[in-house]
Amino acid sequence: MVKFGVGQGLRRVEDERLLTGYGRYTDDIKEDGEVFGYVLRSPYAHADIRSMDLEDAKAAPGVLGVYSHEDLTADGVQNIPCMTPIPGKNGTTPIMPPRPALANGRVRHIGDPVAFVVAETLEQARDAAELIFVDYADLPANVRSDKALEASTPQVWDEAPGNLCLDWEEGDRAATEAVIGKAHKVVRLELINNRVVVNAMEPRGALASYDPESDQMTLVSGSQGVFSLRNQLAERIFQVPPEKIRVRTQDVGGGFGMKIFVYPEQVLVMFAARRLKRPVRWTGDRSESFMSDSQGRDHVTSLEAGLDENGKIIALKVLTIADLGAYLSNFGPYIPTLCGSYLLCGVYTIPTLYVEVKCVFTNTVPVDAYRGAGRPEAAYAIERLIDYAAREIAIAPDEMRRRNFIPPDAMPFKTCTGITYDTGDFAQIMRRAQEAAGWGDFEARRAEAKTRGKLRGQGMASYIEACGGIGEEEARIKVNADGGITLFIGTQNNGQGHATAYAQIIGDRLGLEPEQIELRQGDTNELASGGGTGGSRSVLMGGMAITGASEKVIARAREIAGHLLEAATDDIEYNAGILSIAGTDRRVSLADVAQAAQTGTGLPPEAAEALKEGIDETAKFTDTPPKTYPNGSHICEVEIDAETGVAKVVRYVIYDDFGTVINPLMAAGQVHGGTVQGIGQALLEQTVYDPETGQLLTGSYLDYCMPRADDIPDIELTMVEDMPCATNDMGMKGAGEAGCIGAPPAVINAIVDALAPLGVRHVDMPATPEKIWRLIQSADANRVAAE
Repeated sequence: MVKFGVGQGLRRVEDERLLTGYGRYTDDIKEDGEVFGYVLRSPYAHADIRSMDLEDAKAAPGVLGVYSHEDLTADGVQNIPCMTPIPGKNGTTPIMPPRPALANGRVRHIGDPVAFVVAETLEQARDAAELIFVDYADLPANVRSDKALEASTPQVWDEAPGNLCLDWEEGDRAATEAVIGKAHKVVRLELINNRVVVNAMEPRGALASYDPESDQMTLVSGSQGVFSLRNQLAERIFQVPPEKIRVRTQDVGGGFGMKIFVYPEQVLVMFAARRLKRPVRWTGDRSESFMSDSQGRDHVTSLEAGLDENGKIIALKVLTIADLGAYLSNFGPYIPTLCGSYLLCGVYTIPTLYVEVKCVFTNTVPVDAYRGAGRPEAAYAIERLIDYAAREIAIAPDEMRRRNFIPPDAMPFKTCTGITYDTGDFAQIMRRAQEAAGWGDFEARRAEAKTRGKLRGQGMASYIEACGGIGEEEARIKVNADGGITLFIGTQNNGQGHATAYAQIIGDRLGLEPEQIELRQGDTNELASGGGTGGSRSVLMGGMAITGASEKVIARAREIAGHLLEAATDDIEYNAGILSIAGTDRRVSLADVAQAAQTGTGLPPEAAEALKEGIDETAKFTDTPPKTYPNGSHICEVEIDAETGVAKVVRYVIYDDFGTVINPLMAAGQVHGGTVQGIGQALLEQTVYDPETGQLLTGSYLDYCMPRADDIPDIELTMVEDMPCATNDMGMKGAGEAGCIGAPPAVINAIVDALAPLGVRHVDMPATPEKIWRLIQSADANRVAAE
């Protein structure tokens, strides 16, 4: 057994390289003769382009090309596709308007690309862009998802009347309404899941080159998977064979879902490189990130629950208006429908559910997957409803959950939305979290805080999420002459620690140490296919592909060792890099076998010929497994300054059921990061557009508040491993998105608990100091009026 196999808290093997400046991000990769692109963006949220004069810009110093939509069309460049045409009610197809890389006659959100300038230097390209005259006819803007469907709201697309992209449903509406109509108690809650900007550490960038001899375009870009980008660019946008486009991704400074998709700038640099026959680079700045990166969340949800006399939810009806922005990003309609809504039952035995999702267009940046992608929205809805209902019927929030939890003896449990949870003991996880958090002693802490002028509250959330089971994955293992290996795999590291996790899995299978394993990702020329990274799929899907490739490597190594040791293959045993004849001390190492394969030494001629490429084995994990369902309990305590409305998280406890954990140190880092993102959404972050002009009011860190170190307490995390997943051989459930799913409802539930003595029943995210202060002032005014 290797020292750092599965289950060990191995420090990330890639960190020394990254921390000492040897990372290779998009902006670190240079091409001889490269030139620079700059995107001229719309200053209007909604306007017709009456005319555009490019001539002065074309004549500016250093300028090599100035391009508009007509130039792209002339070269046959197609629109960026939506890849998820989710059917709506009665099988209707969503309205999917075109998304051109450069605006075609009308701009539809602040920052919509209008023209692309390429020059010898970035400064020259920027200066030239200022010479472009665009005659805009300003149009009324629609930037509020809650108003998008109203008759008086401006239309984003003529082909989408009422701004409705998709009307989707799941469940039996009539049956659900009938049950609710006969319920002992009906509880209703409306809530907002606020829009957020992703804010990855590394802004998006793209570098394209073109080889006239091979007629091949190469794109280097930070991404979450090169194969999806290559396939879209080749088949849908440039309409060339896939082998004519190579996509490369090296190190990536964070993605969180946002870097999965094809963006206009990637199309533009490829188009320009082919036109100019020179490498073209574009690197976005932070201001561009705010108005061009896909954004997250932005749901308005109404919930109606029927309860029996014991407080059990017997039916749930949900209506969500989901803002998709001005254009459909690659997965836009998928996120609020198939990705998230099936988890609206949470961890509860809700027998009847009807959910309707109305996806709408607004004059805003497109919305797509952001860490958790639909599951945080679902968890927030059901976990706020549980707390709200508990107060309505005057029972404790933990008791409300206890009465509604799916019991462990019901596993596997098929929910009313048709998904099956394989394992889980939700009541036990909550109880253990409560014990760790001192749940029963809270009132003493509340009383002490009151002496300091603070309002203290505690809140919980019991979340569940769906991971893995998406597409297929491919792994290729090449054994080197020194006995080490090179792993090629189709996932893409964005900071999660793939090199470490995969080394631990390979270590268990092949008996190698991490320093003997080199990871290669992000090049469509080195592998046939790959599913990329998203939905916490990488270690499950990639791990299973690695397992398959490892088994092939062992089989091939045993065959070669049989020749070298003059024994039957069936008599050869493999153990930790050593191949031996069973029951003897005759053995060879994996390095010996690899050298023999490459040189032919010691092999019969026919075997030497067959093995001249060495040991190089590929496996594809194609059997789509059931999704895995990590779950857990978050408990949060907050203190609110009654004078200022400032809420501070003072304690945070998490119990997570991730099944088998490959590396607990890295898993903890994933949970910490996700929890910080969830706390940020709950308390601080919100993308705001001016309702009249559509201007982006939160276009920088001066206006958009990100969580900082002093906003976050120590996170007390325990990972429970005694309930491994029953649907995959590794027992894993996934961990990457868990923190941001459980955190928002836990924080808001704690804030409502702190304000409940004042009569407050709900607070929408983000719970900013101003919002809380106004609630406190309103409660005080009501109390004075009552006296």
